[in-house]
Amino acid sequence: MAALTEEQSILKDQATSWVEAELPVQKFREFRNANSDGGFDPKAWSAMVDMGWTGILVPEAYGGSDLGYLTFGVILEQLGRQLCASPLFASAYVGASAINLGGSDEQKQQWLPAIVDGSEILTLAVDEQPRHQRDAIACAAKASDGGFVLSGAKTFVPEGMSATAFVVAAKSDAGDVELFLVPANTTGVSRSGMATVDNRDYARVTLSDVAVPAESHLGAMSGGELYEQVLNRACAGVAMEMLGVGCFSFEMTLDYLKTRKQFGKVIGSFQALGHRAAELYSAQEMARSCAEAGVIAIDNDADDQAAMSALSKAKTGEFLFDMSNQLIQIHGGIGMTDDYDAGFYLKRARALEALYGNQALHRDRYATLLGF
Repeated sequence: MAALTEEQSILKDQATSWVEAELPVQKFREFRNANSDGGFDPKAWSAMVDMGWTGILVPEAYGGSDLGYLTFGVILEQLGRQLCASPLFASAYVGASAINLGGSDEQKQQWLPAIVDGSEILTLAVDEQPRHQRDAIACAAKASDGGFVLSGAKTFVPEGMSATAFVVAAKSDAGDVELFLVPANTTGVSRSGMATVDNRDYARVTLSDVAVPAESHLGAMSGGELYEQVLNRACAGVAMEMLGVGCFSFEMTLDYLKTRKQFGKVIGSFQALGHRAAELYSAQEMARSCAEAGVIAIDNDADDQAAMSALSKAKTGEFLFDMSNQLIQIHGGIGMTDDYDAGFYLKRARALEALYGNQALHRDRYATLLGF
């Protein structure tokens, strides 16, 4: 476990107590059962804004606190533990990262304070296939009359129905993947909600000859480099949320092993189940080391941050896949019922594993980046 500063420890304690009191998984169940629109609780989102979480990655000059990626990762882990639905990751983590890295001073002045106060919700629109493929970008950005015309479609866009603006990945005339800020109400932009197993806000977004000004282009960094760096940060952030989902799944399982009795004994006393718990704990600690290494590498601007991002997503994915399976298997029949929370964790696990690339993709990325 990474050594946290005093400030990070205070934020972690704040996040833990607030999430457990205000957004426990039971709240998510109630939200799902009510078939509520919007994908998240507006009151909870407002509270996150008030606590300053939306400004963690934003420089102080634009109204943020600039506390770094490990600090944000600590928050994401706590949200993952209770399956909290919010636009925090999509907007204040990924969206803010894109603007911090690629935005001009004017773009930062326009968008970053709005991210901090929650008046704008940004999200990255990148995937066009059922599975994430970084190089499979067909959405086109054609130069036209001092601006660009965007044409294409995106799928599985996180917080896609709630977002007020999209950071769209599109190929320029030169063949590079560039990022563009596109308000959701721009003429030619349409979206439709998607039903997913984890009951979150995803959308299909279609761009039909969408005309945007030159000022919409995030051009402070070369397009291909910006695209890669934003995705690296996104993967490292997802890994921290996955860690939270997996750790709480382990705690649920361990509690069950200590309380469920069979043949007059608690089932955790059976050697086979004890060994299984020990293996899962070891995998959990390995996943934590890799997940934290991913965000720390970004904070340190390390040369290997791309590799660490891939490693964090791959190893937390492996742990979460096995842990969520064991969560169901060890709980037996009750684990299969909707009355128990285990199914929620399994479904969220599968969605997060696929987001921005699954384990196989990132194992291959990691090996390639290391020269194998």
